Amino acid sequence: MLLSVIVPIYNEEEIIASTFSTLEKELADIEHELIFVNDGSTDNTRSILEALLEHTPQNKLINFSRNFGHQAAFSAGMQHAIGKAIVIIDGDLQDPPSLIHEMLQKWKEGYQVVYAQRKKRRGESLFKKTSAFLFYRIIHFLTNIEIPPDTGDFRLMDRVVVDQLNKLPERSRFLRGLVCWIGFKKTGVLYERAERKAGVSKYPFRKMFRLAIDGITSFSTTPLKISFLIGLFTTMVSFVVLVWSIYEKFTHPETTVPGWASLMTTIIFFGGVQLISIGILGEYIGRIYDEVKQRPLYIEDKT
Repeated sequence: MLLSVIVPIYNEEEIIASTFSTLEKELADIEHELIFVNDGSTDNTRSILEALLEHTPQNKLINFSRNFGHQAAFSAGMQHAIGKAIVIIDGDLQDPPSLIHEMLQKWKEGYQVVYAQRKKRRGESLFKKTSAFLFYRIIHFLTNIEIPPDTGDFRLMDRVVVDQLNKLPERSRFLRGLVCWIGFKKTGVLYERAERKAGVSKYPFRKMFRLAIDGITSFSTTPLKISFLIGLFTTMVSFVVLVWSIYEKFTHPETTVPGWASLMTTIIFFGGVQLISIGILGEYIGRIYDEVKQRPLYIEDKT
C-alpha cells in the first residue's frame, strides 16, 4: 500500500459523504486506503460511513466507544495505517485533498514530513485568526522545539516517522509538536484554507485552549521558571513597599493607619503569586497523574 489517509470524524453527517467521494476522486490514480476514525459521534455519521465503506474493502472504519478527542483519533489511525506514506487530514474539507499530490511529490524528493502551511484562512472569525496567530508565537517562545507557524495537523509523514510516533507512550498528545520533536527531514507546502462547507466547527475555544496548554506543558518547563521569577519580583516589590510603609509611619504618623499598607500589599502580592504558581504546578502534576494511571489513549468499539 503506497498511501494511507487518516480522517478523524465527529458528528459530520452533513458532509461525510462529500468528504468520502472527494477523497476517492482525488486519489483514484494512487494505491491508497482511507481510514476514518469515528470519534464517538452521536448523530448518523457512523451508519453513513458503514454504508459508504461497504463496497470498498481496502478502506477502514474505526469506531470509538465514546469521544476521546482529535489527537487520540489521529493516533488510532496511525496504529492501523499500513501505507508507506501516511496523510492526516480533517474531515470537513477545509483542508484541500488536492494538496496530497503535491505532498507526495515532496515525499518522493526525499522529505519525510511534508506539512501544510496556511497562507490564508477563509471563513474564520477575527478572534480565531488572532488566537491562532498568537498560539504559534507563544509556543515558539516558550518551548525548545521549532513548530512551523500557521500549520495544523494536515501533513504527510513517511512510514519511518509514523513508526516512531507509534512508539511514544504519552497520553496528553500534541501531535504537531511530537512530529517536530522526533526530527527527520521536513518541508512545507503553502495553501489557502477554505470555508467549512457544512456543519459547525468541533473545535471551540475550550478545546483550543486545552490543546495550547497540552502543547506548552508537553515540551517546556518555562512556565515553572516564569512563576519563580514572578515570585522573586513580587518579593522585591513587597520589600520596597515595606520600607515605604516604615518611612511613612515615622514621617507622617498622624495620617498613617498602622500596618494597613504593608498588610494589604503582602496579602495581594503573595496571594496572587501563590495562586498563579499553584495553577502552573497543578497543570504539570495533572499530566503526571494522567500518565501514571496508564489508561489506554482510546477504546475501540468496532473496527
